[in-house]
Amino acid sequence: MTDHAPRHDLATHEVLNQPAPPRDLDLLALDRPLREALAREAPAWVAPRIESLARAVGSVAVQTLGEEANRHPPQPRLFDRHGRRLDEVTYHPAYHALMHLACDNGWHAVAWEQEHQGGHQAHIAALYLLTQAEPGFCCPITMTHAAIPALRREPELHAQWRSRVLAWDYDPRAVPAWEKSAVTLGMAMTEKQGGSDVRANTTRAVQEGDGYRLTGHKWFCSAPMSDAFLTLARTEAGLGCFLVPRFTPEGERNAIELQRLKDKCGNRANASAEIEYRGAWAQAVGDPGRGIATILEMVQQTRLDAATAPAGMMRQALLEAWRHVRERHAFGRRLGEQPLMRRVIADLALEVEASLMLSMRAARAFDTPGDEREHALTRLLPALGKYWHNKRGPGFMAEAMECLGGIGYVEETPLARLYREAPVNSIWEGSGNVICLDVLRVMARHPESIEALRAELLLAQGACRQFDAAVTELEDLIHRPAEALEANARWLTQRMAQCLQASLLLRHAPTEIAETFCRSRLGDGVSPVYGVLPDDAPLDAILARIAD
Repeated sequence: MTDHAPRHDLATHEVLNQPAPPRDLDLLALDRPLREALAREAPAWVAPRIESLARAVGSVAVQTLGEEANRHPPQPRLFDRHGRRLDEVTYHPAYHALMHLACDNGWHAVAWEQEHQGGHQAHIAALYLLTQAEPGFCCPITMTHAAIPALRREPELHAQWRSRVLAWDYDPRAVPAWEKSAVTLGMAMTEKQGGSDVRANTTRAVQEGDGYRLTGHKWFCSAPMSDAFLTLARTEAGLGCFLVPRFTPEGERNAIELQRLKDKCGNRANASAEIEYRGAWAQAVGDPGRGIATILEMVQQTRLDAATAPAGMMRQALLEAWRHVRERHAFGRRLGEQPLMRRVIADLALEVEASLMLSMRAARAFDTPGDEREHALTRLLPALGKYWHNKRGPGFMAEAMECLGGIGYVEETPLARLYREAPVNSIWEGSGNVICLDVLRVMARHPESIEALRAELLLAQGACRQFDAAVTELEDLIHRPAEALEANARWLTQRMAQCLQASLLLRHAPTEIAETFCRSRLGDGVSPVYGVLPDDAPLDAILARIAD
């Protein structure tokens, strides 16, 4: 909420040289790169639908909801007053209000309601904005959205759950799914002994009639109040994928026992639990023994969201820093007029625009049916974006925090929360090394994905000397022996992502801005620190795109 007429003339001093209090913002009207991306990548219906969301997320009221949801994290409610098991989690009303904002407007459903008609572009643009309200609650939105491709592997289950999964509604009650108009779905894969190595999972599934009974544990189960979970368990045929509902067909609470909630560094509005299956009833999804392939249908979607969330968070941090330096004076001038600060802010703005471009390009690939090259890109682009955007995020948040100084380090601004949140999307859905190994796997099993990336890069060939040199270097790297590739998989993944970002900027951004990106990311003597740009960088042009 906006504080009304705070006193600035205090007994001992006058409060001066501070930015104005937060006000309502139209985040689409302010974000020229987003408007351009929607006009370029998405059908005409997407931007008008996004407009109301952009105004809502930019309002002081919704920003306050994000603060409150983090200030009052979820709490476990394992038993009722008489000692009977509930295995529930209670959330602050602010969290539920944010869930209503997303679900009541169908942002978890739009990719499938408008499949191959811009639905993924709409979903990604919405996630980019919703993350600027509060990133944690986007976790159940992402998982509910991403569950549809996995459920399609089991047509009967898909038909049973689809209408409630895609309903424009949010019902947080702990009751059987058939008593609700809308449901959310979650995912639980990792176990203590294996982490990302899910082939080490020991949870067992034993067939019982038309279903299975699962016994074992899951080490990380986010959004534990979901109405059902896609999970992995071992069968005689190997790892299988299963749907575990919160309630059995008889209306009884399923044997999913919540052990505790994780005390996380960030992502505090979103609950993450340790759970045990104690003979929990489940239904098989997909072919027996093909559980990893089935659940990867979901992971492919969640990874694209995990690539987009850091772009949204970086955008929010950039706006906070830009607003501060434009209104704050130091050493006789506005901070935003000082050469060093201008370079820092401009460099941050370049990073946001490049990250948004890559995510929106990946979304278009998902929305282009019947095109083999686009389908090939869906295998590769989410991994590239997830790896590189999240590697850039934590340093970005630290730099934005420095722009504010001490006030940026306290919890009253969003920057402390964003700083703590920044690592999470790099960790879940496969940490950095796992993603890089997946890129190598795609190269080996689906060489058409590398051909599709090569074709995308060549569209900008000849536009910039540094870009051409980087693409040549990337080609040499791709053709190294397998042993050398694995050792250099991080550099390979980084260079693929950066070259793709550069290609998109060279084709779609103002020339001087694209060239500045290439020279500061792909040229000689590149600094890992934000704010080191070429002497002739077009700072005015870059800064003008931040909030026009």
